[in-house]
Amino acid sequence: MTISKLLKFCLLGFLFLFFGTTAAVQADPDDNPLVVTASNAAKNQLLVFNSDGKIIQTLSTQGQGGASGNAGGIEAKRNDVAVVNFGSQTVAIFERWDDGLHFKELVPTASSPLSVAFGEDHLYILGTATVESHPIYGSDVSSSSDGVVALLKADGSAAQVGVLPGQLIITEKSNTIETVSLLSDGAVGGVPTLVTNIPSNVNTPFGMVTRGNDAYVTIAHANEISLVRNGTVLTVTGSGTQSAPCWLTLVGPFLFSSNSPSMSVSRYAVYGQKIVQDAAVAASLNGDPTDISSGEGLIAVIDSNGSVSHLSIFTVDEDGNLTLRKANTIASANGVAVVRAKH
Repeated sequence: MTISKLLKFCLLGFLFLFFGTTAAVQADPDDNPLVVTASNAAKNQLLVFNSDGKIIQTLSTQGQGGASGNAGGIEAKRNDVAVVNFGSQTVAIFERWDDGLHFKELVPTASSPLSVAFGEDHLYILGTATVESHPIYGSDVSSSSDGVVALLKADGSAAQVGVLPGQLIITEKSNTIETVSLLSDGAVGGVPTLVTNIPSNVNTPFGMVTRGNDAYVTIAHANEISLVRNGTVLTVTGSGTQSAPCWLTLVGPFLFSSNSPSMSVSRYAVYGQKIVQDAAVAASLNGDPTDISSGEGLIAVIDSNGSVSHLSIFTVDEDGNLTLRKANTIASANGVAVVRAKH
């Protein structure tokens, strides 16, 4: 399938503000998990929902949206949230306080940012042509990078970055899965290395999720999910009746894929080198999914249907069953993340 067709199935379309909202909304006191997405509009905004799907804040990211064909455009760790401003080449950092999220700082980037990932003491930013590392001091992300590496393709097709022990893993939709080494202090260094044993039918590597030494990577237009460990593809599993698995998240022993254009979420059991589909349709969506995230017993999915998106929030039980909590109709958005409950 061509990249142009991919835009139909896996990318966000037009950029609109959430119901035209531009002013900040007062946050409700809520110690529960939050779910966040971004308007991706010319004046980018962070949209904050409580775990019941009620919008409680709309905050300026102090930058421009415009990202597409990416996952992990929003990432949360502990009380911090990072959001890409593709059009203005910055990443906005927010922090959760008792009364909600608050803007902290802007981090400039070497190329237009698409995906972000928190490491132990760094924020890693994947752009259209580069991946870079920014050290974290306490709760503050440095505005200066301590490492920048050019991607293998650097053709604008970058999709997502993930963190593994001692390295990053990166997808570029022009059929590249690569790793970048981390130095002893956590900074990126050296040159990217192409992952070995990539299937001969590779067609559009897209989303991923990492845990320990394992990275699960979708090969969207081959309808496959692969397991990468130590720089090598070990396992490839087909998506069965569901087309174009694009984005992934892990909850315990279960891997969930959001599938475009099947407008569904599938569930897989993962163990050792096995990826076994045990529910082709664990949930149905209202549009083509564009990102998925999990945490605190929740799974959140963004999907797109023309100029309209939907944010669906599910609870997930110990057997991997999904129960819809709330589906919100919003304007087109980019990225989704679950922010942990206040402790």
